[in-house]
Amino acid sequence: MLNDLSIKNFAIIDELHVSFNNGLTIISGETGAGKSIIIGAVNLLLGDRAASEMIRTQADAATVEALFDIAANKALKEKILQMGFEAGNELVIRRVISRTGKNKALINGQMATLANLAAISESLINICGQHEHQILLDAENHIDILDEFGGCLPSRTIYEESYNQYQQIKTQREKLESLRLSREETTELIKFQLKEIEDVAPQIDEDNALVEEKKVLVNVQKLLDAAGRAYDLLYGETSSVIEKLKDVQDQIKEIKKIDTKLKLSETDLETCFFTLQEASLSLRDYSKNLFFDPERLAAIEERLEMINRLKRKHGGSLQSVLQKKQEIEKELLAVSNVEEELNNLAQEELAVSARMQQRAQKLSQLRAEAAIELKGTVDREIHALNMPHASFEINIQSSAAGANHAMYGPRGSDELEFYLTANIGEEPKALNTIASGGELSRIVLALKNVLSHAGSVDTIVFDEVDSGIGGATAEIVGRKLKEVSGNHQVICITHLPQIACYGDSHLRVAKKVAGGRTTTVVDKLTDEQKVEEISRMLGGVDLTEMTRDHAREMLESASASCRESGKGKNNAKKSAHR
Repeated sequence: MLNDLSIKNFAIIDELHVSFNNGLTIISGETGAGKSIIIGAVNLLLGDRAASEMIRTQADAATVEALFDIAANKALKEKILQMGFEAGNELVIRRVISRTGKNKALINGQMATLANLAAISESLINICGQHEHQILLDAENHIDILDEFGGCLPSRTIYEESYNQYQQIKTQREKLESLRLSREETTELIKFQLKEIEDVAPQIDEDNALVEEKKVLVNVQKLLDAAGRAYDLLYGETSSVIEKLKDVQDQIKEIKKIDTKLKLSETDLETCFFTLQEASLSLRDYSKNLFFDPERLAAIEERLEMINRLKRKHGGSLQSVLQKKQEIEKELLAVSNVEEELNNLAQEELAVSARMQQRAQKLSQLRAEAAIELKGTVDREIHALNMPHASFEINIQSSAAGANHAMYGPRGSDELEFYLTANIGEEPKALNTIASGGELSRIVLALKNVLSHAGSVDTIVFDEVDSGIGGATAEIVGRKLKEVSGNHQVICITHLPQIACYGDSHLRVAKKVAGGRTTTVVDKLTDEQKVEEISRMLGGVDLTEMTRDHAREMLESASASCRESGKGKNNAKKSAHR
């Protein structure tokens, strides 16, 4: 559950800290006081996108932080651990929005992504507001609501495996069919490409070797001159290096005959002499093998042009040409095996489609059973919400018994939509045609209450669920919210005193001006302050003692109603036990 919420420099909030309790927490306040800002801050913690416009004027960054108690939520703690974050009995989520764009998200002090926040929030908080109404009105979401209620999601996952496998086979088969249709044209083209490469038959790194050989041929005279001059300097001419080195050896021998202290190795000099002699012989032989061959040069240029033409067509390098050759050979092999692969895929497709159809039928059966249960449960809820003649209907269109695989989708072969008959004698109408906001609000609340018993979320936030209702209906909605708070922590933003009087705790949101700046403040109300706030919700600005008496009466009546409800539940439990 949500224990604490801290907000700093967010919209018109300067600095705010709010603590929440178990049960039903009411949040009230004048329109524009900042109630929706608080919900916006909570949405940031659940993974919503942030914008610099959210930062309070003259501030550099905004911060939203929340502390959750997750001691009893083992599944959530395991999920947090699997995501690589530390997990204890408490969870701290923090968002920092910066004008520089360097926004941060942290989970228990560790950097996180918005996807991490969204994954965790599924088990933390569910916000039921105008967006929830839109989700409910969209028939695309109705099948998900039914599957969640009826526990159909595991079977749907199993079906989806078969569906995805079938789609993969279908896609592969379509590609092969297309290949078969264009096989003759394709085969001729790739055979021509292969022959073009095979006719040239390039070898690895051949182009570089040819370039080096060409460089030698076009520079033969320059090489001959350099080699001849080097040979002459070393050996060929008078006073060559070798001749002078020989003279050096003779002089050192004379020195050593007189003075043996000269530390100069005759062996080293001998080695140098032989090394230079071998070098001069190599230069001589090198010159003998150098000659200009115009025919070879022409052959090299022709060969390089052939190789370069292939390189230009197939990637720009000899390596890419050779790789293209391998790809073409594989493609030719694939074309030759297309018939065999199509036959194998056809057999596999039959097996997978049969399995998919069987699983779709099972899923349809589970949905039909769940629809009966959901209808009965929602009917009881909406009747209790002062819609005694209303009837909730689930229109399911199923093609699971057929073999038309085009009717199968990732969620099965069923299409369904929620309908409502609000009054006696009326035809059922799709929810998105309901004109009354009050009816829709009660349907949302009824479904939320029904789903809350099956769901694992700890905290539910109702953002102005009182839209379009009032009077006795509002009181019934208040009782229903109180009932939901028996299974979950419930936070309700409301303008109606009939709902507010059922709160276990009450927070009032207000605006104040200090130092020329407007800011939002939240006060936790005492019992007497609750009377004043409910009086304000009843009578507006000018409060009278009569209005206060009415507020006290409403609070006492709500308390008595809750006590009676509690006794009824206890008696029911005792009867069941007996």
